[in-house]
Amino acid sequence: MSGVDVLAEIPSPSWSGFSIGPLTVHAYALCILAGILLALWLTSRRWRAMGGHEDDLWNIAIITVPAGIIGGRLYHIFSTPDPYFGPNGNPLDAFKIWNGGLGIWGAVALGMLAAWAVARYQGIRILPFLDAAAPGLILAQAVGRWGNWFNQELFGGPTTLPWGLRIDKYIDGQLNPNWPDPALPADTLFQPTFLYESLWNLAGCLILIYAAKRFRLGHGQVFALYICYYTAGRVWIEALRIDDAELVLGLRLNIWTSILVFAVGLVWFLVSRSRHKEPETSVYLPGARALAKHGRHEDDGADHSGPAAPGASGGQGAPRGDQQPRGEQQPGGASPKRSRGSRQDRAEDEKPGFGFFGAVTSAISIIPDVRSRSRGNEDEKSGK
Repeated sequence: MSGVDVLAEIPSPSWSGFSIGPLTVHAYALCILAGILLALWLTSRRWRAMGGHEDDLWNIAIITVPAGIIGGRLYHIFSTPDPYFGPNGNPLDAFKIWNGGLGIWGAVALGMLAAWAVARYQGIRILPFLDAAAPGLILAQAVGRWGNWFNQELFGGPTTLPWGLRIDKYIDGQLNPNWPDPALPADTLFQPTFLYESLWNLAGCLILIYAAKRFRLGHGQVFALYICYYTAGRVWIEALRIDDAELVLGLRLNIWTSILVFAVGLVWFLVSRSRHKEPETSVYLPGARALAKHGRHEDDGADHSGPAAPGASGGQGAPRGDQQPRGEQQPGGASPKRSRGSRQDRAEDEKPGFGFFGAVTSAISIIPDVRSRSRGNEDEKSGK
């Protein structure tokens, strides 16, 4: 800031995307895409370690990813209605998702509903699936928040901290639409709330993985812990932000939402933990379509749901003792049944099925391909 010796600062990037002919791919969309792919990778590892088949994840993700995007857009419109239904708003802009604007609350809510519907149809227990997905979800949020840095948006108030964020006051000769007050000098630094939330979420990912293994969490407890952790951080980070937002009793709507969701997550965790001290013994329901699809059954001699051997990513516990070692001959010379932990079985599970490509295609579809325009006209918020 003017008159203050600044030891360091975080610069804002001058690059916000690239163009291919008349099409533009925005940097914030690439951040969201990277987060989704990382979430799918981590969830896949945890789901397999819990005894699930990899194709289960992709079959759920191909529906959940677009549902989450739609839910995120609906929440953004609900929480920031003026650009669409205000005095100078345009309702048709609500459909222009490439302009930015996704709310995490709507994304999680509609994404969970879609995951539940697909899991119910496939015969997959939704609570262990949510537990497998929780660390990947908060990891995706940690990566996606960097899209705000590229867009120079959703930052906090002025600061003299050495890690203050520099925002361009003028872009292409015009006042940056995200600049909070024209009276502020151009060298004003702001709180980098995107960085705070990214680091908070990254730490949360590690905490959830550790807690799940250390305390043998199950029955939705990892997901409930994710809800509590994320919302606790969102309250104080949201309080630092100075972008326009709907206010309720003097507080930003997202703060009230965080408090409410935190309470729900806390009750969920405490009630579940009081009833269940150990994770589920099966991630599938009896007669599940998901098992039949892969030629597997609950009584085929392998522990499909049980925790993986120590050292498996996101795994808990050890294989059942009634599994037969690989290579041991059964009576009558019959071929032995492979244990869940056998190298060959794991190699087969690691081969992505058709659903993998469908899920990745769904994730890639969120990249906005729109006609080029100057950054000075991009006044929509992304990653709200």
